[in-house]
Amino acid sequence: MKQPEPVTQVKRRRDLALSVIVSQVPYIKFLGVSFDRHGDELTSTMAFHEDLIGNPMLPALHGGATSAFLEVTAIVGLAWASLWTDIEEERLNISAVQNGKLALPKTIDLTVDYLRSGLPRDAYARARVNRSGRRYASVHVEGWQDNRSRLFAQATGHFLMPQRDG
Repeated sequence: MKQPEPVTQVKRRRDLALSVIVSQVPYIKFLGVSFDRHGDELTSTMAFHEDLIGNPMLPALHGGATSAFLEVTAIVGLAWASLWTDIEEERLNISAVQNGKLALPKTIDLTVDYLRSGLPRDAYARARVNRSGRRYASVHVEGWQDNRSRLFAQATGHFLMPQRDG
């Protein structure tokens, strides 16, 4: 019987895979977005900074920053979900991925619903993959700030999936 893999090794592999996915999109760093992983679930956080304000009179987060935040959450969440089995079964070639061989999903369209003004504070989001096939995927993203049940924005996007070997 095969011994279970040590949990530290599993966590290290998951964290490395996530950091490689995130590093493929430089705009994530510019926005100040980070990802918190609990098992296969990701929560993204866009840390507040003054450059994200679009209307200083309110003040409110810029709609473009909100939209970009939801889009990168969708892309990373979709890439993470599509690679999960490979990560868990140690089939993901991390060295090839680190050398820029990881192709991410490409946005076909993204529809954002701005439900209320984004306040000048940290924002959080989670993506849910509604459908994912070999060529196409549909993702829904919800964004909130202080209260998970009080969304300030949500988005639905369609993505072209990268061609997979094999």
